[in-house]
Amino acid sequence: MREFWVSSGHHLVRRADHGGLVATPEWMMAYLARPELVPPDEACDAERALHASLLADPFRAVEAQDIAALADEDARENWRFMLGFRDRITKATSLEAAYLDFARNGAEGVPPIFLSQLAHLVLRNTLDECNDPFVLRAAELFFRAQKATVHDGTLLLADAEVVEVQQQIKDSEHLTPLTALLDPVPEFGNLDIMDDENAWTYWSRSDAHTMIMNIGANKKVREALARVIERWIGHLLGLDVHVEPLASIEDKDWRWFIGLDPQGTQIGNLLWKGAALGPDFSERIVTLMRLTIQDESRMRADLRGAPIYLIGAMDKDKIWRLKPQNLIAGLPLLESQAS
Repeated sequence: MREFWVSSGHHLVRRADHGGLVATPEWMMAYLARPELVPPDEACDAERALHASLLADPFRAVEAQDIAALADEDARENWRFMLGFRDRITKATSLEAAYLDFARNGAEGVPPIFLSQLAHLVLRNTLDECNDPFVLRAAELFFRAQKATVHDGTLLLADAEVVEVQQQIKDSEHLTPLTALLDPVPEFGNLDIMDDENAWTYWSRSDAHTMIMNIGANKKVREALARVIERWIGHLLGLDVHVEPLASIEDKDWRWFIGLDPQGTQIGNLLWKGAALGPDFSERIVTLMRLTIQDESRMRADLRGAPIYLIGAMDKDKIWRLKPQNLIAGLPLLESQAS
């Protein structure tokens, strides 16, 4: 089996007999090494003592007065976020169960980056034996924001953080317009568009996030995203679903949809009300899909036989932040079947 996504930290957790992942002291210590939590030179003695005690026992109980004793307000806030996240993780039977808890009951007080990192790790477990680099690249959408652009008439997606770094390099090197045009996609710098010929290189740079997705013209890319959604729902809910990419929604009696992001939800609500989408909204759509649940006995009775439409859209800055928790919380399942 080929290695990928080392940065997920999957080597720091343990896979239990039930197939889910279990947090370990080593995994928690990786969070304690974050710059927000490592005491700076000017930190008070209480902050240093708290950090040292957790390095010795990452799961030890921490009382409210331990946090209140910290002199720095920002430090108190950072530790509340971290310990709130830790405590909800450790109460769950697995990291997958913890993610379900966040998706269904809200993640207030949990930094979005922590939720993305958890999705990254759960997906690494979900796709452990995957040998299709197109599927793995599509799965990055679940935990990495994407920058969109239209190039040669087709919609492309690249890692937003990587694109920002590429732009900073360009600005610092003062490239001429002619030099910039030599890049495969000028808006994205010197990144490669993933295709059949170079897909094999994904394995050596899966943690670099440097491959562009041709979601507009490459059918294999759209199908790969559909397969990721199927695997994600199957792993977390034990639910067999089929997902099909669409060019448009032609159903005049559609009954349910899931917005894959806030913009997708907004567009879906407008369509639901029968409103016409102006260019400002229609041009933001990144993907449309149809999801069907194979075992309809797990669905709400009033929606059996009806497909579920998925809508993904970028924001006004052409950033797409897919929210995989919506795929869990948004399914119209019977309450007894939602686990």
